[in-house]
Amino acid sequence: MKAETMPQPARFALPAPLQGLTRRRLFWPCATLALLLIINGAFNPNFFSITVKNGHLYGALIDILNRAAPLMLVAIGMTPVIATRGIDISVGAVVAICGAVAASLIGGTLIIQNGTPVYVSQTPMVLALLIALGAGLLCGLWNGALVAGAGMQPIVATLILMVAGRGVAQLITEGQIITVYYEPFFIIGNGFLFGLPVSLYIVAAVALLMLLLVHRTALGLFIEAVGINPVAARFAGLNARRILIMVYAFCGLCAAIAGLIVASNVKSADGNNAGLLMELDAILAVTLGGTSLAGGRFSLAGSLIGALIIQSLTYAIYSLGVPPEINMVVKSVVVLTVCLMQSDSFRATLLQHLRREPR
Repeated sequence: MKAETMPQPARFALPAPLQGLTRRRLFWPCATLALLLIINGAFNPNFFSITVKNGHLYGALIDILNRAAPLMLVAIGMTPVIATRGIDISVGAVVAICGAVAASLIGGTLIIQNGTPVYVSQTPMVLALLIALGAGLLCGLWNGALVAGAGMQPIVATLILMVAGRGVAQLITEGQIITVYYEPFFIIGNGFLFGLPVSLYIVAAVALLMLLLVHRTALGLFIEAVGINPVAARFAGLNARRILIMVYAFCGLCAAIAGLIVASNVKSADGNNAGLLMELDAILAVTLGGTSLAGGRFSLAGSLIGALIIQSLTYAIYSLGVPPEINMVVKSVVVLTVCLMQSDSFRATLLQHLRREPR
């Protein structure tokens, strides 16, 4: 008689469509963001509610988008830098420098105009903003010159400006917090247009410009080529040094725009605390979005989602009443989990363990 075949225990396996979906680069960042929003909604019944006041949209979701705007800008600038196997840890200092430049030039002088006291800008606002943006661009060019021209390691080159930049910002502010009284300047960080914060339109414009450049021109391929193999890129006829200088200059410019939003939002400039640790959040946002620190392929959309993840997580930590001394630990655990789930080898090992037959 033939031995009876014992029934085999069912093995764990994801459906084929879901397996293909999980392999997509933006799946895990989008899933993490959705989960964080659901958690926020579970503990805050009014989280998804949006109200209209004086023609402006208000609500937790709008607040998250508005607060994430500076980080999204810095993440946009950091993405091509990381794609070229580089890194820029000076963006927080650049945020402080450009905010200090704008605040010191604009300030606000009280005068009597037609019998009414009004504040006027010490320097024409457009000129002050251009000078601040130029300062950020110069900072980026400095980093690019050290990396591409002098051949310094990116982390060392940008560490120089990270340390010196704080000192420069405090020299500009003379160690004080400069308060801005000129109301038109507040529109950048606190204004609304068609119901949405002006800062979101700034982010959208920068992101759209970068998307057009990397997808409608050969710039995206050039950045990927330099990140994958800079030596081969040079032999192929690419000017790798020029591309490196361009991406660092763009990163500095994005940090400058973020500095203007931060200074406008708080109506002041603090050379010591403005943009503090923003470089770490920007690097996390880019990596959460699926861009590899090893260089090569990158995702601007993923970097924007990563910035929203960090801001949503920060909102959840504060709304849930997590003690401040452990909020960084909670953020680190979430970031570690998302990065592990993005790893193909980790997912393969996890599925292999789940498929093991019980003894």
